[in-house]
Amino acid sequence: MFKKILVANRGEIACRVFRTAKKMGIATVAVYSDADARAPHVLMADEAVRLGPAPAAESYLKAELILLAAKETGADCIHPGYGFLSERESFAKACAEAGIAFVGPPPNAIAAMGDKIESKKLAKEAGVNVVPGFLGEIDSTDHAVEIASGIGYPVMMKASAGGGGKGMRLAYSEQDVREGFEATKREGLASFGDDRVFIEKFIESPRHIEIQVLGDQHGNVLYLNERECSVQRRHQKVVEEAPSPFVTPKMRKAMGEQAVALAKAVGYYSAGTVELIVSGADKSGEGFYFLEMNTRLQVEHPVTEEITGLDLVEQMIRVAYGEKLAFAQKDIGINGWSVENRVYAEDPYRGFLPSIGRLVRYSPPAETAVIASAAKQSGDDARGAGLLRSARNDDAPRVRVDDGVREGGEVSMFYDPMIAKLITWAPTREQAIDAQVAALDAFEIEGPGTNLDFLSALMQHPRFRSGEITTGFIAEEYPDGFHGAPASDDVVRRLAGVAAFAATAEADRARRIDGQLGDRLHPPADWTVRIGKVDHAVTISPDALTVDGVELPVAIEYTPGDRIVAVEPLDEEGDTLTVKLTRTRTGFLLNARGAGHKVRVLPARVAPLADHLLEKIPPDLSKFLIAPMPGLLVRLDVKEGDKVEAGQPLAVVEAMKMENILRAEKSATVKSLSAAEGDSLAVDQVILEL
Repeated sequence: MFKKILVANRGEIACRVFRTAKKMGIATVAVYSDADARAPHVLMADEAVRLGPAPAAESYLKAELILLAAKETGADCIHPGYGFLSERESFAKACAEAGIAFVGPPPNAIAAMGDKIESKKLAKEAGVNVVPGFLGEIDSTDHAVEIASGIGYPVMMKASAGGGGKGMRLAYSEQDVREGFEATKREGLASFGDDRVFIEKFIESPRHIEIQVLGDQHGNVLYLNERECSVQRRHQKVVEEAPSPFVTPKMRKAMGEQAVALAKAVGYYSAGTVELIVSGADKSGEGFYFLEMNTRLQVEHPVTEEITGLDLVEQMIRVAYGEKLAFAQKDIGINGWSVENRVYAEDPYRGFLPSIGRLVRYSPPAETAVIASAAKQSGDDARGAGLLRSARNDDAPRVRVDDGVREGGEVSMFYDPMIAKLITWAPTREQAIDAQVAALDAFEIEGPGTNLDFLSALMQHPRFRSGEITTGFIAEEYPDGFHGAPASDDVVRRLAGVAAFAATAEADRARRIDGQLGDRLHPPADWTVRIGKVDHAVTISPDALTVDGVELPVAIEYTPGDRIVAVEPLDEEGDTLTVKLTRTRTGFLLNARGAGHKVRVLPARVAPLADHLLEKIPPDLSKFLIAPMPGLLVRLDVKEGDKVEAGQPLAVVEAMKMENILRAEKSATVKSLSAAEGDSLAVDQVILEL
């Protein structure tokens, strides 16, 4: 087996590979940029080598520096992770030329599948269903409009070398094509070094299904069931699960066999994923089409590991070493259900704008996940069918967290905004989803904004729980943005009680700390708690808690200063409500079950007098175009004196590898410009004045 592995990546995927390598007895080497000098993946590795400055183009994308690091440390193999150099044919070739094993597919397979235009041609030749579209060169925006009109709207514009939701634009009209074509080209060039774009028909009511394949260097290729990845935002996956609630055994077999045929057609080995778009209205099992093949490990690979018991990273390493797969297609089964949520540094209450900053607090839920490992087995069965059996001893729901951050670390504007992946397993889909809700409630992150509330709301959404989902799910269910999960009257009453209890406990603690003031700080028994625009009357006594005249038979646990401050029975079955509480100037911010509630807590006797003291008229900022996120001003579409109309593009800001178009909210004239193309913008920085 290999003696030392270098991971040409960062964050959670580097940590993920290191965990398996250490389990297999392989020494580890990390590489890092200046932004990651004290990152967990660096501290976790046996050795670490600096690559360069923070921008990826000057560090993680420098193949020559990574190869030099491998030679200097004596690494005999390189795992690319995902993103960065993972799907660069040139990097795989350079590894081979340097005599270092590349833990991934052969260069020719990367080249064949990495070009979305050529891969569709190959897929068609291999007998795989493909989406109708135009796969030739597109010369200009006018040419793109002509092609899109010929195919019929809606269409999807995609960067040929794109992936991960980047370099993709959905167009419902000619105007959408004219606005989005050049942006798609720029994103493709900036992220992948290739500005070619192709256009294909957009399948309406689509579901995104992908097939995990695994092959060795001896001609064996298997499919490891499917993953459902339909819950997406801006074409980027948010929730993944395995298996799919939509796919039938007949569909699974048909999809799997086509995926294997495509992999064999290009001589594929290692782990890879064939992505398919499926018509949600087609129950025949035949309405699926090839999208692309990702010639690397996928972000969502843990859900496949959870239902098969396989460690995919270990299998990739063994295949790279030349070993045969020790199991056959008939050995691949499905054990239970697994769901993965991607925890992002973004603010769902502000249109999912990227958020950066220091992780003041980072405390994920306790892990209980176990993956079977050939490295820990012995005998003839060590790498046989026994590997496919789950290592779990019972059917209790399990929690797994794959991350690469730690408390005190920085979420940087230079890299992807994903903080962690939260994975749950259970015997049934409903149980796996319920485990997600509980784990999300226990996940503590302070500092940058996160999508924890949004993920919890998704897990509780009736449509998601029914399995009737499409790639348009988020846009359809949250057309006006996310404002928190709906809270029942019962939950709101309990939140009011929690807030009053916390205020009582804090006031009582202050009284006990400063005994000189005696009863002057004795907490009142009656409180007014305002949640949203509704006031709730709360009375606390040693024996009871009453909210709006309703006595709540609850037990609240509270320690002043704690961030998770209350756990209380929610119903007779013993279900619990976990409330995260943060102190604010006028009360608390309570987070529970995917909803954030701004709560004002005042003694009942002074509440009527407080409103006018707390009122604050916000300044009128409507005449300014303000940066909604930190980022790079890549384009200004106007100059001083220009007249603009509502909806007209004014500027483009790039943040975390995605372009965001900022538009005029009303008809106006550009009075002055406060920023120039190429400027780095801070959040809320003024770009121009109208």
